[in-house]
Amino acid sequence: MGAGKKQALRVTFDSRLKLEFHGSKVTSDAGLLAYRELDAALGLTDLGDELLNDWRTGKNTQHSVVALMRQSIFSRLAGYEDTNDAERLAVDPTMRHVVGGRATEHTAASTSQMGRFETEVLTQPRNLKALTKLSGKWIDRLRERQPMRELILDMDSSVSETYGEQEGTAYNGHFACTCYHPLFCFNQFGDVEQSLLREGNVHSAKDWRAVLEPVVARYQGRNLRRYFRADAAFANPEIYEYLEAEGFEYAIRLPANDALLRDIEPLLTRPVGRPSSVPVVWYAGFLYQAKSWNQPRRVVAKVEWHSSELFPRVGFIVTNLTRPAKRVVRFYNQRGTAEQWIKEGKNAVKWTRLSCHDFVDNQVRLQLFVLAYNLGNFLRQAVLPRAVRHWTLTTLREKLIKIGAKVVRHSRQVVFQMAEVAVPRELFRAILEGIGRLRLAVAASG
Repeated sequence: MGAGKKQALRVTFDSRLKLEFHGSKVTSDAGLLAYRELDAALGLTDLGDELLNDWRTGKNTQHSVVALMRQSIFSRLAGYEDTNDAERLAVDPTMRHVVGGRATEHTAASTSQMGRFETEVLTQPRNLKALTKLSGKWIDRLRERQPMRELILDMDSSVSETYGEQEGTAYNGHFACTCYHPLFCFNQFGDVEQSLLREGNVHSAKDWRAVLEPVVARYQGRNLRRYFRADAAFANPEIYEYLEAEGFEYAIRLPANDALLRDIEPLLTRPVGRPSSVPVVWYAGFLYQAKSWNQPRRVVAKVEWHSSELFPRVGFIVTNLTRPAKRVVRFYNQRGTAEQWIKEGKNAVKWTRLSCHDFVDNQVRLQLFVLAYNLGNFLRQAVLPRAVRHWTLTTLREKLIKIGAKVVRHSRQVVFQMAEVAVPRELFRAILEGIGRLRLAVAASG
């Protein structure tokens, strides 16, 4: 791991300073070791050995499928979204120990090896199908240690702008750009249960069954109250009927129309008297049946009168919840957290970076980004001490992952001498202890 001695560089503004470059003796991503510890405690990347088919032979098998998958996921978690970054990461001591196996004593996978893995191995139909299911299996591993009392699913689409001639890219009038239009399903903890890459010009709710049905199937038979939320793009009678048949309680925004407005006509008259400095808010609930519906359903309305506005703000929600109208609106409004999670996926792990030409290659890239996002979110919501649990994934990357360290190798040990700046020793120890409790939880239950 050492590097040959080279003459130090000098700067003129301070003659005392010497600049030395120690290559693989120094790392800027030592915090990844905490995420690798969480990975080992839950057995996450090891699942790839069971699910992924490795058809490579000869020299192409220097690194196992699990090792290559670790390098793909942990690189993205640290902010290296392209396989070109493997050129440097292959010799980085943190990445080598995270990857494990041959990489520990030699080097991690090169750019060409990573490229073949992501565009040849993982794009095989069997492997792509397994990769798509992996995020759900990871969540199940975590929930074995930290069971949930209820399940709340939020479905939303997003935009991944494209800048070349990628297969499947198209102009989307809503987003006013050329893009892909991926679909995501989150649980209430912010984990991505399922995701799907779609062409850029499809409707927001297209292929909702391909995303939702596998998630619903995984939770069948579990003693959980199950909920679903989505915006007006998913106001579809097929979705209502499906959720009702599966025992889900739902709250879905409903586009306004003349019939709905007639049902709340008394609320659309401006309040009498001097306008209030705070909005006047009214709620109502009533039964409504559109022509395409097979039965009447409950609709909740919210009407807001603002002193500076001539007309009220009106919103409708179709639901089978029995709680009061105000609580239904409050429950639906929590769906906004899904939009925040999508922003974190864009900013922290760069899952909009879908720059390959072939559509299937970009499908693989999206799934790898989602796994990196989930691993980061697992540590935040299941391990971090309460005092820092509000940190975003971007903050965690900049403060925790990007810990600089000097690496010293002894005969039997490798020591990471970590900088104690943004994350002190006590906080790092608390993180490792939290991971240890997860490990003990499965040992006790097993």
